[in-house]
Amino acid sequence: MLTAGAHPSNGWLACWFALFAFFAELCLIPSTLNAQQPEILPLSQVKPGMQGYAYTIFTGDKIEKFDLEVLGVLANFLGPKQSIILVQLKGPKVEHTGVVAGMSGSPVYLEGKLAGALSLKLGIFTKEPIAGVTPIQDVLHPPPSAIAELPMPQFGAASETFASAGFPSGSALELIETPLVFSGFAPAALQQFAKQIQGYGLVATQGGTAAPSPQDAHLVAGDMAGMVLVQGDASINSACTVTAVEGDRVFLCGHPFLSLGDVQLPMARSHVVTTLSSDLASTKIVNVAGSIGTITGDHLTAVTGKLGRPPAMIPLDLSLRALNSEKNLHFEIINHPKLTPLLVGLTTFNGLTQNPVYGEGTTLHLTGEIRLQGHPAVEIENTFAPIDSLTPDGFPIALTMQGVFTRLFSNTFEPAKVDGISLRVDSVPGRKSFTIESAWLENGEAAPGETVRVRALLRPYRGAPQIQETTVRVPDQVSRGSTLRLLVTDGEMLNRASRGFAFAGVGGGPAGLDQLISLLNRERRNDRLYVGLFVPAPTLLWDDKELPNIPLSQIGIVDGRPGPGSVQVLRESLANEASIPLGGPVSGIISLNLQIR
Repeated sequence: MLTAGAHPSNGWLACWFALFAFFAELCLIPSTLNAQQPEILPLSQVKPGMQGYAYTIFTGDKIEKFDLEVLGVLANFLGPKQSIILVQLKGPKVEHTGVVAGMSGSPVYLEGKLAGALSLKLGIFTKEPIAGVTPIQDVLHPPPSAIAELPMPQFGAASETFASAGFPSGSALELIETPLVFSGFAPAALQQFAKQIQGYGLVATQGGTAAPSPQDAHLVAGDMAGMVLVQGDASINSACTVTAVEGDRVFLCGHPFLSLGDVQLPMARSHVVTTLSSDLASTKIVNVAGSIGTITGDHLTAVTGKLGRPPAMIPLDLSLRALNSEKNLHFEIINHPKLTPLLVGLTTFNGLTQNPVYGEGTTLHLTGEIRLQGHPAVEIENTFAPIDSLTPDGFPIALTMQGVFTRLFSNTFEPAKVDGISLRVDSVPGRKSFTIESAWLENGEAAPGETVRVRALLRPYRGAPQIQETTVRVPDQVSRGSTLRLLVTDGEMLNRASRGFAFAGVGGGPAGLDQLISLLNRERRNDRLYVGLFVPAPTLLWDDKELPNIPLSQIGIVDGRPGPGSVQVLRESLANEASIPLGGPVSGIISLNLQIR
């Protein structure tokens, strides 16, 4: 009996079908991946009356959808060929909150296609939430005019400008505010820097931090992320909404953060705690999580970033010691010439004054160093006493640090690459400060080579006056019959007398970063009494060099032929000096004449 078997042609047919199905599946994979990227709606297809929707987060990490309707297109609104789509937001939540600070960047879809990023709001105290949308092609592929670095926006500049031009106040389209989230910063500390930060067009909000998670880098459109400015024991971060993610590239905000241009700043994930509804300015309260990459661009139509490893930051270690207590804090600050000086001052002030060891009414002695790549360290030392105004006692320390960093980062020689900052503040009870009331010489004349004894009467803040004594030596080469000048003064006045305009940053100055550091390290301290002996011979200041006793006939003949403005001539030369440490700031100036016999 014959039994039926599989026909060979049927087996081959099955194999062909299997192979066909396999290759068909492979061909479908790119389509599946492409389907994850939304289709783009060109601006030319946007018409009034179109219905759409957008995504944002109101609470937690839940991305929510709200509706909107196109009101029209404002051509050339931001600038030449920079148009804006005007929309009205709809739905119970957005009609309750209005346009919320931190909502900028929310992806906007029309007819199911990605059309742009929410970026502007219309007016304040408005009855309807009307917003502007940056077209998506400008977000993903900004034109050259949107790439150039722009001036930093001014807080309230748009409304003030339009009001002065005759437009009703509060009726202008303005950028949706980007919350600047301060964690670990007290409002009293921020108030001292209000005038400096109010020009950045940001909304200062208090928030917190969240523990980093491996899921932080899994961004999708509608999530929240932003720039890291300060992190550590206190943090400052921006927060706005992600418009799109293409591979490892992230597009967010839909407008500039600070118009910084091409940058290298850490990017971090943000989690919304809640959305605060306000008729004046609704905002999101957020916790900032771990760093997830690098912000690479801050331009007119978007902030752009790249997922991955964040750039290095500047470590700042601050130690405060008072009596038998000591508190150590650690921060990390971005390295950017426009922002770092302010952030160093603000972070130092907050870390000092919002410290359980700190107390007002004490004298603060600051020491430390700024370590630079490939250059000597900048040495920091000064003493600060309480003053009678309501300014916190620690504020001068912040201004000192901000001033040093401004000089380092504004130098015209090379970028200052800071490896780290170490600061120590010793708090001594009481107010220790001294005023120079008078000074005199033990003998009003001296011979060349002799030592002159100088006494000064100092009046402390409280207590009996005290007499301090020191000596200076008369140079051997001074002419008999000449008159020398002694300056009994504080460190700043002696700096100015011996360095002229160069000390104030005017006229001649250093020729390189090493020379600038040398000048900073040679500046005299404010807690010492100084006696400077000047001889009537010109001093040639050339860059960072001091060339005393230059003959007048040779001043115009200098090897190297320095450029205009790089040379300064003082009518006197500092021949010798002495100092007495007093443990508190000294102020005052007394000039004495010494006759050479």
